Amino acid sequence: MSDRLKEPRLFHLNNGTIRVSITNYGATITSLFVPDKHGELADVVLGFDSVQTYMEGNPCYFGCIVGRVANRIKEGKFSLNGADYSLPINNGPNSLHGGNKGFDKVVWDVVEQKDGEQPSIIFKYESSGYPGDVTVTATYTLASTNTLRLDMEAVPKNKPTPISLAQHTYWNLGGHKSGNILDHLVQLSASRITPVDENSIPTGELLPVKGTPFDFTSEKKVGISIGEVGIGYDHNYVLLEYSGQEKSGLNHAAKVKEPSSGRVLNLWTDAPGVQFYTANYVNGVAGKEGAVYGKHSGLCLETQGFPNAINQPNFPSIVVQPGEKYKHSMLFEFSVE
Repeated sequence: MSDRLKEPRLFHLNNGTIRVSITNYGATITSLFVPDKHGELADVVLGFDSVQTYMEGNPCYFGCIVGRVANRIKEGKFSLNGADYSLPINNGPNSLHGGNKGFDKVVWDVVEQKDGEQPSIIFKYESSGYPGDVTVTATYTLASTNTLRLDMEAVPKNKPTPISLAQHTYWNLGGHKSGNILDHLVQLSASRITPVDENSIPTGELLPVKGTPFDFTSEKKVGISIGEVGIGYDHNYVLLEYSGQEKSGLNHAAKVKEPSSGRVLNLWTDAPGVQFYTANYVNGVAGKEGAVYGKHSGLCLETQGFPNAINQPNFPSIVVQPGEKYKHSMLFEFSVE
């Protein structure tokens, strides 16, 4: 591989309808243009103008892939096969998104980029420690006129290890600098959440959402009940039990609609959970094109293994054995209504 492809760079996929830019620093989506009901294009993801800005610091995790374990691990500690492990603490008392130097803060190798009807790019990263070594690949593909697909795979080489990756894009379907997302309509294909303690660690129970502010089983404005859940939504929704629609072998996780533009995003995945996060900690961030992102300026739909699953025996296991393959796919389908 040439050294040129190991440098942090920007790559572009374009199928004539959707245009997406991705950097190999963190395998990060930096912009994504999709048409509204009048055919007008807008960039619907929060982010920065230059790759350099991501490298200087991206504390909100705009657009990146996070791992080796997404979300929070309680006190950064876990035991596996009789050995105790401690990870860097970087979020209150917890380890978040892989600690101080997760997959979002490294340069991935570029394995291949293809043009044509289904433009794609494959990134690869060799991760060590945590425990053991893992080879990770992330493939972004414009799979059809109106869809972006992400396929993530990871194979441990020498030790069993927890693996749970997530894609951390912040969506604003009105356009990244159009204000807050409180008028966005959201539907989540989940009837339960994993409620959390004061440090955002799941208690281990599965709570039905019916009759609570967490109920998005039918389309609802984000802002209607957000005032009843503290500073905003930051919760894992349980997709496991929801036998609903399916597309390309993936289950429906979420639908988001922005009423004034008519843009719609449907998200499909094979992951057991999705973190619904409403940018509660984004505050005065200087973004692209002079935008200043404030609280609730975007929303994240991070399909994932359950938070702190490594310490919760009743949660689906995120431990992967050497030679086994972790797989996690997401399909972002755009339309207008």
